[in-house]
Amino acid sequence: MLKCLTVLPARVTRTFSRCCSSYVARMRFMNKLKEDEGACLAALDSGDVFLFHTLTPLLRKTQQGVFQLPLLRAKDVDGIMNRLGKDGSMVKESVLITCTEQNRALFCLDVGELDQGAVEEVCGGNFVDLRKAFFILRGEEAPLVARGQALLRWHQANGFCSASGKPTTRNQAGSQRVCHSNGLLYYPKMSPVIITLVSDGKRCLLARQASFPRGMYSALAGFCDMGETLEETLRREVAEEVGLEVASIRYSGSQHWPFPQSSFMVACHATVSPGNTQVDMDHAELEEARWFTLEEIRAALKVQTPPRNPRDQPPTIWVPPAYAIAHRLIREWADDQEHHCEGKL
Repeated sequence: MLKCLTVLPARVTRTFSRCCSSYVARMRFMNKLKEDEGACLAALDSGDVFLFHTLTPLLRKTQQGVFQLPLLRAKDVDGIMNRLGKDGSMVKESVLITCTEQNRALFCLDVGELDQGAVEEVCGGNFVDLRKAFFILRGEEAPLVARGQALLRWHQANGFCSASGKPTTRNQAGSQRVCHSNGLLYYPKMSPVIITLVSDGKRCLLARQASFPRGMYSALAGFCDMGETLEETLRREVAEEVGLEVASIRYSGSQHWPFPQSSFMVACHATVSPGNTQVDMDHAELEEARWFTLEEIRAALKVQTPPRNPRDQPPTIWVPPAYAIAHRLIREWADDQEHHCEGKL
């Protein structure tokens, strides 16, 4: 028997078609910029650029106290370079990040060879550590900064061919590098990492490393070993770090993460059986790992910025910022727990 198909209203269908057409056009425009040097230079001329200084993004504080990522026109960057005694052609070193729905290209540029204070004064902003920037930027700007820093870092680390030792050169978009002595092409890479929130059905397990800010706890995470599946990595990491055996796994989502050297985070929920909850922590990896109740997690999620507790006071428990996929895992678990409780009423 044939199943009935749901027919969408014409208005919804037209809206969906427009969105798809806009996305396809934007992706094809991006692809053209990567392949056509002249088109990329023209897009840079009419596009926007945001600045880094030694991989630290430039932010600007508005009169309302909100931090923003200032976008500069290419000619504005030229003017800044000239005012600081630098050849304006430096703007051509900008790396393509993305483009808007109106096909306006966005680039980033690292001006680390210039005096930091002088650039800040001219631009009316400050270069802010990337981890701190994640807490103070709006949600749509944090991914741009993360992607920009990752690409700039990759270019800085891949100036020479690993086979010939000869210098590599980039294309105008910055989407690849080539060694002209042997024709080898290099593309930006990310390291796969599994991040998982472990639950026993009523509690979730969070951990912290000694390098974490005071009071911050997060989900467990670890790099994939060569030849492993994501499932194998997850089970191994949980076993190694907290001595628990995973019973089931549920995929949540993925995210690029610029630390430590561009990671591809694959996020999952994992459950352990109620009789398998005794934590046996690896002290070489973790400073602390423990179970949290729904009430404790809800309180931690309400902490918007890193708290400033005196050292002689117990630290406030908090979790990674909203942009981090660890935050999403924790919030998903809390929402699931609340829905589960409501279903029992």
